[in-house]
Amino acid sequence: MKARNEGLLGGILATSPGVMTGLLLFLRLTPAFRPPDNQLSRFALMDIYEQVVELRRQGRRGAIATIVNVRGSIPSFQTAKMLVRDDGSIVGTIGGGCVEADVWQAAREVMESEKPRTLKFDLNQDPKYDTGLVCGGTLEVFVEPILPPALLYLFGAGHVAINLCRTACPAGFDVIVTDDRPSYATKERFPAAHEVHALEFDEAMRKLDPNESSYIVIVTRGHRDDMRILRWAVQTPARYVGMIGSKRKVIEISKALQAEGLPAHLFERVHAPIGLDIGAVTPEEIAVAITAELIAFRRQATSALPHMSWFKSGEREVRTPVDQDQQQ
Repeated sequence: MKARNEGLLGGILATSPGVMTGLLLFLRLTPAFRPPDNQLSRFALMDIYEQVVELRRQGRRGAIATIVNVRGSIPSFQTAKMLVRDDGSIVGTIGGGCVEADVWQAAREVMESEKPRTLKFDLNQDPKYDTGLVCGGTLEVFVEPILPPALLYLFGAGHVAINLCRTACPAGFDVIVTDDRPSYATKERFPAAHEVHALEFDEAMRKLDPNESSYIVIVTRGHRDDMRILRWAVQTPARYVGMIGSKRKVIEISKALQAEGLPAHLFERVHAPIGLDIGAVTPEEIAVAITAELIAFRRQATSALPHMSWFKSGEREVRTPVDQDQQQ
């Protein structure tokens, strides 16, 4: 049986990640085919923590499951870890069997919700956890999400942009500033920014590649620039798109872009006017309002919030304590 197991493992290692994951789960769920621990370690081609760094570098998601509490005998040990990637593939093990299968499923759900969970298993009480091993303990598994960096693409380098960079960076956003004025888009003005680009906006939009974890905020100095950047932004997979400006400006730009042929549904996710309605007046206050909305969106806040966005409020009047057009 050992030789048979090793042959199967060799074949699995040569397959694609998706096939490997399915076969590995089969092996782990079937006691007769379960390989020895030294063979399981072959699947951890890189250290789990290195894999986490690589996932985040690629802008991907994952979840780490850790055994945090043990009582009695279990087929693993406290602090054992397993990484589940967004494609379902895994690194490491927390013992195999139905426990691991349940944790794998929970990890996929944690990736989507972006909220950690704690799972409890009683190997004595639930017959589905009977793998034929001499185990009769209980264990708790903590599953936490691994999220890619929150990239904030900030178009514009004026007063609001400077203050937004100051508030968004400490909140966990990697800010990428772009402006077509070399004297404005400098590292001296944006020391906390992840990147600063002095480029024509059309060139920048060709080079930048927002993904599903990205945020786009448009705070340029002119309506024309705002409109062409918004035209591009709504067609990206970016998670969040926001644009500064008065309600009148927002309506005019959205209507003009729809007249060009862009579908109306693309604007349903646009936050404009941008930020939460906290009565902000100064560039510093507007930056706080925008950052607050970014955080609420990132954390999937479920409570009702006073969004400034005309798109989020329908046809009702939105109170704008100051014309955002004058603050860029």
